[in-house]
Amino acid sequence: MARKAKISRKTKETSIIVEANLDGKGSYKIDTKIGFLNHMLEQLSKHSLIDFKILAKGDTHIDLHHTTEDTGIAIGECIKKALKSSRGIKRFAHALIPMDETLTRVSIDISNRPYLIWKVKLKVEKLGEMDTELFKEWFQAFSQASGVTLHIENLYGDNSHHIIESCFKGLARALREALEIDKRIKNKIPSTKGTL
Repeated sequence: MARKAKISRKTKETSIIVEANLDGKGSYKIDTKIGFLNHMLEQLSKHSLIDFKILAKGDTHIDLHHTTEDTGIAIGECIKKALKSSRGIKRFAHALIPMDETLTRVSIDISNRPYLIWKVKLKVEKLGEMDTELFKEWFQAFSQASGVTLHIENLYGDNSHHIIESCFKGLARALREALEIDKRIKNKIPSTKGTL
């Protein structure tokens, strides 16, 4: 069964369409009207091997908050919808991502229990046109909408671009592993409860 989904999210502040194929090759077509966010979402697609089409328009004349947060929500909802019952998935995963002087650890549990631990400090207020406080908002929105427990810790690093990029790449690599079908359990739910 194909693990694909499409989400259309419209509010007074944003209009977002997301398509995802969890069993893709990491191909993407992404336009959020925010250059740095596009760059991060391209990393998410490439390194998770999830094919994404993401088109977002928002009230960026006010600021980038609504578009950033709502994009996280829509992507999370789309992945959850594509996952369907979570049968056979590995569920838990982690990634340790170096990027030059930076090292970041990301651990996830696809549990239907959303929770974010964010241990990331950035030395600058903006990356590109984005306020750096918006990155936590994106990961929080993604975690809530996808039902993923997500722990992100930047262990060390100096360059804020490298730190944030390692967070997105870490999420990507952890998702890639956690969403994989475990051949040993195939169609079973990976929980003693019988459901996630």
